[in-house]
Amino acid sequence: MPDILRLSLVQSNLVWGDVEANLKAFSEKLSHLKGKSDLIVLPEMFSSGFMMAGKEKIASYTDSVLVWMREQAEYLNATIMGSLIVKEADSFYNRMHTVTPCGDVSVYDKRHLFRMGNEHKHFKGGKEKGIVKIGEWRIRPIVCYDLRFPVWNRNQQDYDLLICVANWPDARRDVWNTLLKARAIDNQAYVAGINRVGVDGMDLTYAGDTSVIDARGRVLAKCEDYKDDIRTVNISLSDLQSFRKKFPVYLDADEFEIKL
Repeated sequence: MPDILRLSLVQSNLVWGDVEANLKAFSEKLSHLKGKSDLIVLPEMFSSGFMMAGKEKIASYTDSVLVWMREQAEYLNATIMGSLIVKEADSFYNRMHTVTPCGDVSVYDKRHLFRMGNEHKHFKGGKEKGIVKIGEWRIRPIVCYDLRFPVWNRNQQDYDLLICVANWPDARRDVWNTLLKARAIDNQAYVAGINRVGVDGMDLTYAGDTSVIDARGRVLAKCEDYKDDIRTVNISLSDLQSFRKKFPVYLDADEFEIKL
């Protein structure tokens, strides 16, 4: 993998609770990225929308959705990331999957569950960071509400790109945009936030505000508000490393340990 990572952000409306319809729509949208991207990122719960009632039915599609992700990753020759509702033993997880063109799968379970929406009553939180590598790039996945917690997201010099997939309503879009920039600046890393658009089954509206921020807090690319959109941006690892070397904030960072 070269210094440049071709990162594609897929901002999309989601059909509430209809896995087959969502996969069909994404198959069409992603077909245009063949040979043009290294990493393609879909919104949180991209196969269903952010739903809790009916999670048992959605979880029954997990195997078929993973087959779809493997097929898409191989066809597009790109790694694909997105979160799904997954049942394991007697617990449900909002689980981020990273699928490579070779079919390898890595997972991250959303740690911070959105209690204002009663997510904590339906899902179990994760305990691992789930950092993945694409070439020399170290990529840290998080999911939606995780973005609000700077300690959990603190870069301990173990990642270069923070990816947050979300279903983040437009009523809190200023918070979303502010936190994306904050996480990029305080962690000296690229941050990509991938959000949905449209109206969900709970009548919540989503603006999107899908974007990529560099370590200086600058917006490198942004999807169009309230519309299905895909943006691909080239980000440079050597540029990031050069900035960290010239402005080594991390050398004065406080040491800490997260107790799980």
